Amino acid sequence: MSLLRQAAVAARAVSRSSAFSTSAVARKDIVQDLYIKELKGYKAPPTAKDAHVGAVKAYSLPPAPKVPTLPSDLAAELSAYDAAEPTKADAPKVAATGAEHVGEGAEGFLEVLEADLPKHDAHH
Repeated sequence: MSLLRQAAVAARAVSRSSAFSTSAVARKDIVQDLYIKELKGYKAPPTAKDAHVGAVKAYSLPPAPKVPTLPSDLAAELSAYDAAEPTKADAPKVAATGAEHVGEGAEGFLEVLEADLPKHDAHH
């Protein structure tokens, strides 16, 4: 038992002494020091005063909009507009879809839907 007691006393003495340190040793980072030194010593090259020429367009104000003018006889123009009858020539033309419509409107559409499908000679 005396051997165990001596080992415990020696372990306590070593832990109290400064032979073993629990704190990490501060080491210098050479790469970081060089990097910071180069950053501090960097001087940006001076830019020329006309460096922006060719990269930036000259700004010019757009022309001022003109004030719209009212017609002199507004009531006569409104009554002429109301009296005008719209014609089919003024209506936009619908492009042909390739489907043959039997009639116009809902009835024509329903007739197309109810029509028999064309029969194809398919050989299976």
